[in-house]
This record gives sequence, structure tokens and C-alpha cells, in this order.
Amino acid sequence: MDVTDAVAARRSIRAFLPDPVDDALVASLLERAARAPSGGNLQPWRIYVINGPAMDEFRSFLAQRPPIEAPAYDIYPPDLHEPYRTNRFTVGEQMYELLGIPRDDKAARLARVAQNYDFFGAPCGLFCFVDRRMGPPQWSDLGMFLQTFMLLAVEAGLATCAQEAWAMRSQAVSEFVGAPEDQTIFCGMAIGHADPDAPVNALVSERQPLAEWATFVRR
Repeated sequence: MDVTDAVAARRSIRAFLPDPVDDALVASLLERAARAPSGGNLQPWRIYVINGPAMDEFRSFLAQRPPIEAPAYDIYPPDLHEPYRTNRFTVGEQMYELLGIPRDDKAARLARVAQNYDFFGAPCGLFCFVDRRMGPPQWSDLGMFLQTFMLLAVEAGLATCAQEAWAMRSQAVSEFVGAPEDQTIFCGMAIGHADPDAPVNALVSERQPLAEWATFVRR
């Protein structure tokens, strides 16, 4: 598989099979993903992997914690404007349509959102943390690291879903993984094998035309 194929094949999977993922494979992917660009070679990512029995323990632990926490950061700007608001709204409506959940069924939509905190049934997950003293450039490094990991996962036959929703459960996650006080969560990621029969996994989010966001400067 070449890079172009991996980029085209990668998507956010929101329903997983229970098939296990080997720790050694995840470790190999992480080691290779660490070749991602990093300003000044800081390599600011701090990764905690939850797999196998630890995942069962984590789910039990999380069920005993308050479902609402103060978010670690604003996942979206408070006043999301166009075209970003429409982009977010559109993909959400497409997902709920595939799930057969109408707009007025608030309970079903909330229940679906809650599945974020089950890693959508994935047998393995990771949490990406960063030192609180780091700034926007280092947070950008996290994104490049995670994208590299996700593309390598595609090559390895695995599916993923990056989840900033875990910023809403940051205190519980930090306690479970034993993250020190000077680290803060950036996101989680579900890792496993996609359920081929789950309608939600047919979702392919749209991208805006190149002309709407790229400018070739000519003077």
C-alpha cells in the first residue's frame, strides 16, 4: 500500500469488532509514527495505551465516575462561524442518517455521543497527552504524529478513530493512566478492526473544493 492509498482509505471508524489487537503491533506503529515532524525535535507526545484486560478495567472504572467533567479545552470555538459550522453540521447529520436517528430524538443522539467513551467498542485505545507548558506549535506536532500513526494503522489492516471527545473526561482518564499533573490530555484514539456490517462505517465525510481553501499566489 502506498501513501496515497492509505490516505484515501483512512476514515473515522465508529463501530469495531471485538477482535483483539496485539500490543507488539501497536508498539511497532507507535515507534514508526515517532518519525513524524516535530519542531526542534521536541517530540512532545506522551502516549498511554489501554488494551486487553486494561480496557475492561478502564470501562468499569469509567462507569463509576461522573459522566460530566469540565472540559480540558474548548473542542470547537464557542461561536463557530461559516463555513466551519456547516461542515460540522453536515457530517453530523450524515452520520445520524446512517444510524437512523432523527433530529428530534435527543435521547438517542445523546446515547450515541456517549459511545465515544466506550471507544465505539474497540478492543484497544490510546490517549495522547502533552506537557501543559507546551504551546500551539507542539500541539500541532501531536496532530502530525497521530496522523502518521493512523496511516500506518491502515497499512497494518487496522481502523482508527481520533477522539477529541475525551477532553470531556480528562480527569478520569488522567487518574486511570497515572498521568502526572504537568501533562494534559489532547485526545483519545480507538484502535481495532472495523465492523463491516455497521452502517455508520459507510460514512465518508466530504471535503471542500480546493479552490475554497487554497490560494496559489501569483505576483
